[in-house]
Amino acid sequence: MSEQKVMNRWMVVVGAILVQLALGAIYAWSVFTPQLTDAGWTKADTQWVFAIGLAFFAIVMVLAGKLMPKVGPRKLTVAGGIVLGAGYALAGLMNTTDFWPIFLLIGVVGGSGIGLAYVVPIAVGMRWFPDKKGLITGLAVAGFGFGAMGWVKMAGTWGHLIENMGLSTTFLIYGVAFLVMVVLGGIFMVFPPEGWLPEGYTPPATTGAGGPAKGTVDFTSAEMLSKPQFFMIFFGFVAGGGAGLMSIGLMKLFPMEALMANGMTEIEASAIAGTAMAIWFSLGNGFGRILWGAMSDKLGRKLSVVLMLASQGVLVLTFPYMAGSQWPLWIFAGLIGFNFGGNFSLFPTITADTFGAKNVGQNYPFIFLAYGVGGIAGPMMGGILGDMGNFPLAFTICGVAVLVAAGVVAMVRPPQKATHPANNQTAAASA
Repeated sequence: MSEQKVMNRWMVVVGAILVQLALGAIYAWSVFTPQLTDAGWTKADTQWVFAIGLAFFAIVMVLAGKLMPKVGPRKLTVAGGIVLGAGYALAGLMNTTDFWPIFLLIGVVGGSGIGLAYVVPIAVGMRWFPDKKGLITGLAVAGFGFGAMGWVKMAGTWGHLIENMGLSTTFLIYGVAFLVMVVLGGIFMVFPPEGWLPEGYTPPATTGAGGPAKGTVDFTSAEMLSKPQFFMIFFGFVAGGGAGLMSIGLMKLFPMEALMANGMTEIEASAIAGTAMAIWFSLGNGFGRILWGAMSDKLGRKLSVVLMLASQGVLVLTFPYMAGSQWPLWIFAGLIGFNFGGNFSLFPTITADTFGAKNVGQNYPFIFLAYGVGGIAGPMMGGILGDMGNFPLAFTICGVAVLVAAGVVAMVRPPQKATHPANNQTAAASA
């Protein structure tokens, strides 16, 4: 019998990055908001579009996890690209001064498209790279982080799309680009043949003196949701993601206030604070996804999550003392972004190590709901305390929460899967 021809697994990485570069569109929303406010939108209106996009991203991702075994990863990715592209393209055909069409098409439809496709490269990549789960997940989701910066720059200072073509045409161009990129990347979103392993790789033994090896016992979503380990990991992601998202929301407002208090003009403060977010935080976010993922392959997933959360807690607590000076602000923005990016490579892989790699496409979306919770709690708290004139308290609360989360994740132990004597006897008889 001839050997089955197998695709070069690195093509999966190329496809994953292409898909995630387009999905990073959701973080580029801020580049559109000045034109919308000039057109009569309130600041709250612009944030509602972003918030509903994040919500549908997280909620639809759970549905995508359930659909993947039925329709397959390639079709699911293509569907996500079509939905995302159609949302933006149709928004481009609408009057951008009208709130509801943009809210529905970019927020609801666009967010749903991202949710359909996002988990596929993660699940597929882990199957093709069981020997490098952290690195491959990091590379895949790094596209999401770097994509956001690219779309912002293309619409603004690099491509000047909004200035030269207007908001509606920019939406239309982006919609077509998202559709093409996700569909092309989706071609490579297929699982390896059953039983396939990379050359030279020996999977860990399923049992041993210490019990099952990490990731070798597969839990269904229902089984995972009944385990305390799920809630411990979920809380870790709420705290880590919430602190990062709050920092994103305040990364320009708070430093501007602190820099001006130290004698800078509004123009100088705006330029320095804008660079902290657009360059330093964004680069840290992208590289953090790759490097934390790669480090976790060496250090172990749980230790990496604990180190990432603990260092983030210290950075967030210290940030208010650094925000009023240019270089400390930029360095801390980069480091906070670096750890924020780590969430997106470490939490999928700790989910796989804790509850099994086979069902990570179904299980991780439930963990990812924590991102939605943190995305509401962190920025809202930051905004409320900012209105009260107490930005530092918001960073203090988030910093303490992340440190607590580090301690909680440190206590995670591999869950045990219930076995029934009758089933064991049946299995023994059939062996």
